[in-house]
Amino acid sequence: MKSDLDQIMEKNDLDAILVTGPAQHNPAMSYFTGIIHMTNGDLIKKRGSDPVLFYNPMERDEAAKSGFKTKNLADYRFDELMKKTNGNILEATILRYERMISDLDLTSARVGIFGRMDVGSAYGVFSGLREKIPNLELVGQLGDSILLQAMATKDTEEVERIRAMGAVTVKVVWKVVDYLSSLKSKNGALVNENSDPIRIRDIKRKINLWLTESGVENPEGTIFAIGRDAGVPHSSGNPDDLLYLGKTIIFDIFPAEAGGGYFYDFTRTWCLGYAPDSVMALYEDVLSVYQQILSELKMNSYCFKYQDRTCELFEMKGHPTIKSNPQTQEGYVHSLGHGVGLHIHEYPRFSSYVKEDRLHPGSIVTVEPGLYYPEKDMGVRLEDTVWVRPDGVMEILADYPLDLVIPVS
Repeated sequence: MKSDLDQIMEKNDLDAILVTGPAQHNPAMSYFTGIIHMTNGDLIKKRGSDPVLFYNPMERDEAAKSGFKTKNLADYRFDELMKKTNGNILEATILRYERMISDLDLTSARVGIFGRMDVGSAYGVFSGLREKIPNLELVGQLGDSILLQAMATKDTEEVERIRAMGAVTVKVVWKVVDYLSSLKSKNGALVNENSDPIRIRDIKRKINLWLTESGVENPEGTIFAIGRDAGVPHSSGNPDDLLYLGKTIIFDIFPAEAGGGYFYDFTRTWCLGYAPDSVMALYEDVLSVYQQILSELKMNSYCFKYQDRTCELFEMKGHPTIKSNPQTQEGYVHSLGHGVGLHIHEYPRFSSYVKEDRLHPGSIVTVEPGLYYPEKDMGVRLEDTVWVRPDGVMEILADYPLDLVIPVS
């Protein structure tokens, strides 16, 4: 949680963090400021102190919404810095950062850098700043960053925002079901009132429309895949595919708050009209493992153990898994789940290779076992987003039925 950040900074020997870029579609900045209309700015947080937000004067009112102490970048007189550097924008920007760092008494400090900036610009600015301030150590992190560590558990406000996204998600899923159920079938595939075939692209357009009408975004797209594509976990689906009866459809939807805020993650597997015996058997295997794993989740337990347990359960049912064959492309081929927040994939991680991640109180994770047989034209995945409550209860943040078959005429 944000309240853990100072402790995490101390553990990582960081005196401060510097976050740059906009406050929209920039998780590192949004984590502190919320989604405000700030096209560019800098936030510096010293360990043990509240952040200071540096803003452009046109966005002073938006910056004030953050509730932090603010500093107007205009006070650093970029026009004078440009004259001093003979019009060199990069050198002027470096000088401005030098003054900002000096104002916060960080000229002899270890500072982590985060946020969004063009890679070339970032290299020019921060390598130049390091030369200007020899005792300043700038730290970049790949992988286990301190912000991802803090984001691994959520406070009450974050939980409620993700819960609200879950409510929007299942509302849209219900709309999809109602629409599909309203259609007729012809020659084994869905058609509209004019007997024109319905294709995956038609469904995705409606999903995007309904999400937009609900005031949220779909920045990562939607998985709506049928038949063989349902047997490839991250196939988004062929836009031209028809919606045939009796074929598995994996519907994985993961919208976010408008402006790049909190995500929700949800998957169901459907068959239109009926489910063949082979599909029903596969579905029952996934449903059984899904329910068993949910019943076994315990607060503060290690996540990797549930991945191993999932593999064990599927192998007992006769399916290959990545535990027995890491190269398998059929059966159970991915991890059990992941954290969800301002990124669609966060900590904790359910991986056999990550031994330290736990289900700490405040974690919000997906639970999404699946089985995939592309050469048999089928795949099944079930996914819900679960909050590890402080009382130890595992709460699904948006309930929705687990039915396989969607009736159609």
